[in-house]
Amino acid sequence: MSEAVQAKIIDGKAVAADLRAKIARAVTELKTGHGLTPGLAVVLVGHDPASEVYVRLKGVQTVEVGMNSYEYKMPEDTSEADLLARVRELNADPAVNGILVQFPVPSQISQQAVIDTISPDKDVDGLHPVSAGRLASGLPGMVSCTPLGCLILAKSAESLLPGGTLAGANAVVIGRSNLVGKPVAQLLLAENCTVTIAHSRSRDLAGICRQADLLVAAVGRPGMVRGDWIKPGAVVIDVGINRVDAPEKGEGQTRLVGDVAFDEAKKVAGAITPVPGGVGPMTIACLLRNTLVAACRQQGLALPEEMQGLS
Repeated sequence: MSEAVQAKIIDGKAVAADLRAKIARAVTELKTGHGLTPGLAVVLVGHDPASEVYVRLKGVQTVEVGMNSYEYKMPEDTSEADLLARVRELNADPAVNGILVQFPVPSQISQQAVIDTISPDKDVDGLHPVSAGRLASGLPGMVSCTPLGCLILAKSAESLLPGGTLAGANAVVIGRSNLVGKPVAQLLLAENCTVTIAHSRSRDLAGICRQADLLVAAVGRPGMVRGDWIKPGAVVIDVGINRVDAPEKGEGQTRLVGDVAFDEAKKVAGAITPVPGGVGPMTIACLLRNTLVAACRQQGLALPEEMQGLS
C-alpha cells in the first residue's frame, strides 16, 4: 500500500454508541414485555483515581441504556473476607444480574479469589474459570468484555479481509493473557480463523505478524508493533493503552498510545483501531451487553432479536 493511501480508521466510539443504542432498545423490550429491568452491580475497593473514573462512567452508561446501576464503595483496608462476603450477597440478590469487582484490588485481597467467588451466571466480566472453560468448549457463557469488543470491531472491518470474511483469515494475536489474548484467540477460532498466539518467547515475532490478515496486539508495550511488521492491507486491532511522556504538550504532560506504532501502521494496514477511541469504548458497551445477556439467561428468556449473535 502506498503512502498516499491511509488505512481505514475503525471508530470504536461510533461502534460502541451503536451497540449501546441496540442494548437500550432491547432493555425497553424486556421492561415492556416481561417487566424485567437488568441490574449491574459494581464494587470498588479503595480510591484508585483511574478506577473511580471508570466506575463512574460505567454507572452513567448503565443508567443511560435503562438498566439499574448499583455501586458499592468499600475502604482501602477492606479485608478479603469482607469483600467476598459482599460478592456472595450480590450473588444471592435477584435484582442483580451482573457483578463486576473493579480491578486492581488492594494487595491484601487475592484477585483470583474474587473472580472465583462471583457466580458464573453473573460473571459479566467473563473472567471466572467456568466462563473461560465454556468459551474454550464452544458453549454459551459470559465472554470477557475487551475480547468481545475486539471481535465486534474486527467484524466491522471484515470486508477488507481476503474473501470479505473472518472465516479462513490468518489471525495473529500478540499476547497470551487470560484477560485478552487467550479469549480473543478462542473467539477468532470460533469464527473459523486460522489463529496463531504469539508472545514474548516467540521466535521471529515480526515475521509471524507479517503473515496476519488480522493482527490483534495486546502486550502492554507502547509502539512495539512497527509498520514493517504489518502485512499490507491487514486489519489491525490495537488493545494497548499505554501512558507515555508527551514533552510536546508541556513539562510533565503525557498521552495515550497503543501497542502499535500508529503513524507507521496506518500507511500499511487496510484498517486500524486508534488509541484512544478504538477498543477502549467497546469494553463498557460489551459489559452492558453481557449484563443484558445474563438477565435473559437467568430468567429463561430469549435474547431480543436485535442482540442475538456474539453471545
